[in-house]
Amino acid sequence: MIALGRYNNRMQTKADVLIIGGGVIGLTTACYLARDGVKVTLLDRTTPGSEASWAGAGIIPPGNPERAATAYDRLRATSSRAFPTLTAELNELTGIDNGYRVCGGIEVFESPAPEVLSVWQAEGIDFRPLTEGDVRKLEPQMQARGDVFHLPGMAQVRNPWHLRALVEACQRLGVQIKADVPVVRFRTAANRVATAVAESGEEYPADRFLIATGAWADRMLAQLGWRTGIHPVRGQIVLYHPPAPLLRHVVCVEKRYLVPREDSRILVGSTEEPEAGFEKRTTGTGVVGLMQFAADVVPALAQSPVDKSWAGLRPGSPDGMPHLGPIPGWSNAFVAAGHHRAGIQLSPATGQLMANLLQGRSPAMSLEPFRPDRPHGPPMATAFRS
Repeated sequence: MIALGRYNNRMQTKADVLIIGGGVIGLTTACYLARDGVKVTLLDRTTPGSEASWAGAGIIPPGNPERAATAYDRLRATSSRAFPTLTAELNELTGIDNGYRVCGGIEVFESPAPEVLSVWQAEGIDFRPLTEGDVRKLEPQMQARGDVFHLPGMAQVRNPWHLRALVEACQRLGVQIKADVPVVRFRTAANRVATAVAESGEEYPADRFLIATGAWADRMLAQLGWRTGIHPVRGQIVLYHPPAPLLRHVVCVEKRYLVPREDSRILVGSTEEPEAGFEKRTTGTGVVGLMQFAADVVPALAQSPVDKSWAGLRPGSPDGMPHLGPIPGWSNAFVAAGHHRAGIQLSPATGQLMANLLQGRSPAMSLEPFRPDRPHGPPMATAFRS
């Protein structure tokens, strides 16, 4: 952070809103803002949509926001309900299929989870328990141990396709997107941010600023004298490409999953490695562990070729909740980060809430539980293990 002084001669055109971070949260917020006629510039330190948002599996659990038990579950349920409309709007604007499909899901609990089932019941989520015979009928290739449930409303989206659609939609709506522009500091005056200063020395002025840099959020927030505890949590994924489809449903086993695509590919994930820091790479231990898990659930995958594997850095937070809202001490700076494993899953509701907040409108739901200066308790239990 540096005080407002004489601007250099590399000042860019002033935006109404400057978004720093081109993941799914930044892009979705930019899309909603631009749709409302707001002049938006979006900066990304690399290529928009190339970090954790791209790397995930795109599982979209069902939800009923009117009956959701917690603020987090309401955010998830609101997003779930919004995905079909957002998908149709993106397709109409860009012609890009984002891969959103209601394919149904199978949840496997290796130990009983009555508290989760009671939350599903309270929310009115459609589910039913499965016998071993039921599982064989739904998924002949699958082996399940424990308590098994069918959720017909579970959906999925193909992350790279969805991000490609968001980037294209933003551009068509007039968002100025700039790749490879790392922001390193801010110029400020009193309690307002005046410009974001890039590594190159270029300055980007705006009326309002949104930090949506995922796992890197605290590095940005520190420039404004604030930290939230957001940190990188590495997750590894293995992609199989069997010669014929082996699954039709998303299969979740505790915090790991198998997600079948329509082209017969199956994503298997994911590790959860906060100790890895910012080291974004796969490891032999991580990949082998995922392959063993895949073969335990779908034995035929043991003979299926692995297409590739990759790693992403999720933005973890101390209590598992995202940080949404004004940055304490600043009148025109905001944050939307810390979605951990659920960036895609929570993005439509987050984007709409932040778009309203950045336009001075009252958000449709209270952001109090997500405020950046909240006291952090233990990770909260939610309806789905995102």
